[in-house]
Amino acid sequence: MPDPHIMILVGEASGDAHAAEFVSHIRQLNPDIFISGMGATEMQKAGVEVFFDSSAIAVMGLIEVLKHWIDIKRAMAIVKQQLDKTRPDLLVLVDYPEFNLKMARHARELGIRVLFYISPQVWAWRPRRIHKIGRLIDHMAVIFKFEKAYYERANIPVSFVGHPLVDKVISSRSPDVVRPQLGLGQDTTVIGLFPGSRKSEIDRLLPLMLATARQMSETKQQLQFVLPVAAELDLDAIKRQCDQSQLDIKVSRDNIYDLITCCDSIISCSGTVTLEIALLGVPMCIVYKMSGISYAVISRLITIPHVGLVNIVAEKSVVQEFLQNDATVDNVSREMIKIIDDRDYRKRITNGLLTVRENLGEGGGSAQMARLVLSFL
Repeated sequence: MPDPHIMILVGEASGDAHAAEFVSHIRQLNPDIFISGMGATEMQKAGVEVFFDSSAIAVMGLIEVLKHWIDIKRAMAIVKQQLDKTRPDLLVLVDYPEFNLKMARHARELGIRVLFYISPQVWAWRPRRIHKIGRLIDHMAVIFKFEKAYYERANIPVSFVGHPLVDKVISSRSPDVVRPQLGLGQDTTVIGLFPGSRKSEIDRLLPLMLATARQMSETKQQLQFVLPVAAELDLDAIKRQCDQSQLDIKVSRDNIYDLITCCDSIISCSGTVTLEIALLGVPMCIVYKMSGISYAVISRLITIPHVGLVNIVAEKSVVQEFLQNDATVDNVSREMIKIIDDRDYRKRITNGLLTVRENLGEGGGSAQMARLVLSFL
């Protein structure tokens, strides 16, 4: 009898990391399972046979998707070909819903069971999608407690497995150790510039962050900046851009959690990284920009008051969000200076971040996901 075969599809760096986590637990429980998929470096490290590099299609927004449509279509064709050829025992889809739900439809036509991990944000926009999702999958695994009720009301099989970051987000070294290694002063104020892991985010957000850093440096003395670079991005190109700013910016591929704990405050793109920052208790503000057309469409579809995961999970406004036209140098610089200078304001933010940690659950999310995957075999 052949070994069981699981196929996993991810489209972005965060999904690649989350998939690698539960794959590692699967390997511990059943090392004989063959796992293939569309993913990137983290999945490869975990022993997944990656047949398409997902970093080529890690984009967000309508215009951004159109620009990469040829790559996305090619990825779809390759995935369908692999499904036809290998007929895995289970297809696990990780986030990236527009792409992955199309692959779910093809898998269902082939009689392949489908498990979706990390729910599309039906609670944020296009809530009626949930019924379409229910027709295309066998089971939904959610990472936020509040999501479970949405699927239960729609009579869709669902499990709350917990958020994988709760176990993962740990700083291995103290700031006293990391700061000197990065050339950061122990007594200086360190600001994190976190523009994201997608090239499209770098293109839109890094110039804003560099301009904000320049304005802050004119206002306050003894500021240093640190900028983490994801493995999928061109480190040298980002270094050149930072060098041109003539600011004291340490660009690093060091452990991102160690970098976060070095910071007194962070300017962050919207996304999973805001939860990582929250779990480590560092105050932040969120900035995000996309093409004007994408924003015009998406902003009309959103049904909740916040877009930052930190505020969504806390179910209240914990950190400031500067989106699209509000994402200006003046607005972001003013907020960061306030976080640095106003102790009471800073304390309110850090207290709010504790609520985020409480609402993400007790941990063990990746291990629970692994057990759920194996239950389908």
